[in-house]
Amino acid sequence: MHWLPRTAALLIPALMATGCSALSGDDGASQQDQVAVAFYPLEYAVSRVAGDHFDLVALTAPGKEPHDVELGIDKTAAVADSGLVVFESGFQPAVDRAVEQNATGRVLDVADVVDLVAAHRESSEESHDHEHESEHDHEAEEESHDGHDHGNLDPHFWLDPLLMADLTDAIAAELAEIDPDHADEFSDNAAAFREELETLDRDYADGLATCKRDTVVVNHDAFGYLTRYGLHFEDIVGLSPGAEATIADQRRLEDLVEHEGITTVFSERLASDKAARTLADDAGVRLDVLDPIEGLSDQTSGEDYLSLMRSNLTKLKEANGC
Repeated sequence: MHWLPRTAALLIPALMATGCSALSGDDGASQQDQVAVAFYPLEYAVSRVAGDHFDLVALTAPGKEPHDVELGIDKTAAVADSGLVVFESGFQPAVDRAVEQNATGRVLDVADVVDLVAAHRESSEESHDHEHESEHDHEAEEESHDGHDHGNLDPHFWLDPLLMADLTDAIAAELAEIDPDHADEFSDNAAAFREELETLDRDYADGLATCKRDTVVVNHDAFGYLTRYGLHFEDIVGLSPGAEATIADQRRLEDLVEHEGITTVFSERLASDKAARTLADDAGVRLDVLDPIEGLSDQTSGEDYLSLMRSNLTKLKEANGC
């Protein structure tokens, strides 16, 4: 391949074109003790299983919205170099491309090991007169949101502790293939984490069992996995957290808040609270934060997945009179 010493803007395409060998060293070999993880919940799960035996490289920096991540040369190189890459296909297009074009080690796609559920945006109108129309609009919305291709599946599986446990078991199996000498330790770590996740699941089920209200208004469509605890979520802006709310949706949700006696509208971390704040102000109710735990922020840098899940449970109980 002929290299031209032009601007840095040409460097990334040139590196991508050379394939993984240019990014992963002279021999193209991966670093077996390194794991590249796409975004925070996956990073936390890997850290709980791997212990001190692997170095983790986060492809999404803290405080960044993972949907919109773009990988520079260093993160693309990490994908190429790592003995294992853990990602979720369809959630981060830039990561999908980097894995397909550059990964040389093992690859664990969450979508292959966790039972993802269908994404859906339901209307709260009891008559559902516009059900077919809204389904058509929602499918088009999924395909057009800034290149975020979730297909027909909801990617936010980690909000279900039992699905997080399933991922943990899969991580243990992958790490054991790379480092069989510590396979028992990985298995034990996964089992210990599963116990904590099962306890968290029971706490959600018990804590949300006797709520006065079951409807929760949130910023974007990220909380569908919590519906199995008896909750119903109404989102303001759809699948993309940075989208603008329509006037029709704002009015519909104002009516819903009044009709259902909803006390709280939830914004989220890592995304603008404009739509949620406007709705809360117009409806005369409280604004609070319900964290989809897509990543840590400056405000949650001292927290972790488990503490944020428990914080969410506390806020849901308070908002819904549980």
